[in-house]
Amino acid sequence: MKNAASDILKIKPSNKFIETEQIKDIVERALTYMRAGYPVHFSGNTGTGKTTLALHAAGVINRPTVLLHGDDEFGPSDLLSSQQGFSRQKVVDNYIHSVVKVKEEMQHEWSDSRLITACRQGYTLIYDEFNRSQPEANNILLSILEKRMLSLPSGRKDAKYLKVHPEFRAIFTSNPQEYIGTHKTQDALLDRMITINLEGFDEQTEIEIIRSHSHLKREDAEKIYRVVHGLREQADINRKTLRRCIMIAKIMAVRDVKATYANRVFQQICRDVLLEESNKLDNVQQPETEEGKLLVHLLEEYC
Repeated sequence: MKNAASDILKIKPSNKFIETEQIKDIVERALTYMRAGYPVHFSGNTGTGKTTLALHAAGVINRPTVLLHGDDEFGPSDLLSSQQGFSRQKVVDNYIHSVVKVKEEMQHEWSDSRLITACRQGYTLIYDEFNRSQPEANNILLSILEKRMLSLPSGRKDAKYLKVHPEFRAIFTSNPQEYIGTHKTQDALLDRMITINLEGFDEQTEIEIIRSHSHLKREDAEKIYRVVHGLREQADINRKTLRRCIMIAKIMAVRDVKATYANRVFQQICRDVLLEESNKLDNVQQPETEEGKLLVHLLEEYC
């Protein structure tokens, strides 16, 4: 069997990872569930830090890690293994010089998928945005998570079944079902994992995360947080997430600007990051959309 070494990740907890009391609680819960043998599922809107948490938890487990990304093109066989070609064996028997016997065989060569590698070796599996894959493709996970057994594809020369290594751990992430490109997950699969819903961190956690990515002063990070969350709550728009806060903060750090209402560069950064039609507006003080008017109001109020 051929395993690509590049598919195996060696993850260590980052010194830059922010651990407020809320984050510590989430990580400890996830690790406890996995130590008990249950997979963990981080669910939440885009930009809420699901993948970052998954990677950090895998680093704390301190086992080699494999990473899968959900894909609508996945079929049931794609998660298992792929045919890598053929091997050819030719045997010529000339024991009796006047009689020549030739035996020729062609056999499939298979390469273990990342999923099989994780199950065989006891690695940690991170299946990021797993509900972007078709439910039929994920059915193979049912026996892995419940029976700790994996049925291997027919045609392989090794065993037909693989007993999952006792150190195997699984972490899943998913976006809400209403997101474009996602599929409804079968109840049988959700029933085999423990879901931790990340509907947003508390104010202290988000501000510390913003600061860690940009090295801005706390005062500026707080202003960004309040503006973005005010826009999300009052306009009821889910895309105004922590990721957008980080974008604004990192750009501010590059331009070395302060979060003040009078600073037109800061205002333009907020408009470009938060408003989809900002490039159509000629004057930041006279926006043409309701969202733009609300943004200006929030900037004036908080900055």
